Amino acid sequence: MRSIWKGALTFGLVNVPVKVYAATEDHDVPLHQVHAADGGRIRYQRRCEVCGEVVAYRDIDRAYDDGERTVVLTDDDLKSLPSERSREIDVVEFVPSDQVDPIAFDRAYFLEPDSSSPKSYALLRETLERTDRTAIVRFSLRQKTRLAALRVRDGVLMLQTLLWSDEIRQASFPALDEPVKISEKELELSASLVESYSSDFDPEEFVDEYQRELRTLIDAKLEKGDAVDTEATFGGEAEEGGEVIDLMEALRASVERSRKARGAADDAKPDDADDKPARKPRGKSKKAS
Repeated sequence: MRSIWKGALTFGLVNVPVKVYAATEDHDVPLHQVHAADGGRIRYQRRCEVCGEVVAYRDIDRAYDDGERTVVLTDDDLKSLPSERSREIDVVEFVPSDQVDPIAFDRAYFLEPDSSSPKSYALLRETLERTDRTAIVRFSLRQKTRLAALRVRDGVLMLQTLLWSDEIRQASFPALDEPVKISEKELELSASLVESYSSDFDPEEFVDEYQRELRTLIDAKLEKGDAVDTEATFGGEAEEGGEVIDLMEALRASVERSRKARGAADDAKPDDADDKPARKPRGKSKKAS
């Protein structure tokens, strides 16, 4: 793993140097869009709706639209705001762990001690475990102020960023306000059903069936040769913000190059060789990992 941030955990006079690592990763098979007719990749351009020009990323600013007016925010405007000036993760308070509602949990990060002596790291870890407390912390990451829960998982300090309170919706369903009569017999039967499904949760027992079947499908197509050369799906690398090379022209060029290669192979054949040109094997895409 590669660290994405370095700083220090601070509470009182205690300072714990740490490195921050993303704790999760996406296991989905990476897919992209192609033209159904010829397999060519679909490209997206950043085109200005006023002048019609394709705009390079370096020339793009951000803006806020209130429905009637648009406020353009330049890089200098954004840099003037309080951002990642501090490299500290400040402990605000220690709260009982059961007071942190899981609905607020967002992204997870592992913390590694960034010091030759991890004593302060170990001290904080042991303290959190013994007191059954979760530290609520503030820090800045990628130009945003974050609120997070600091807890221990498998002997490692872990940051779990939290949604702000105004980012969590309140559920209001009138149907649930209506009184419902449930008999003791129904409760007993329901509890019996729950008991029949009771078990200890082991996440290793569960797999993403869709992604597994998708990988199987891709492997089967590769095995049958039902694939095209990846090079033929590209229309060429376009410069940032520049025009995208015409896909059909690139495909025609690829076909012509392939024909010339076959012609050269035919010319090099011995006279007693089979007159029928050898079929060029279809290229295979890189197998999904």
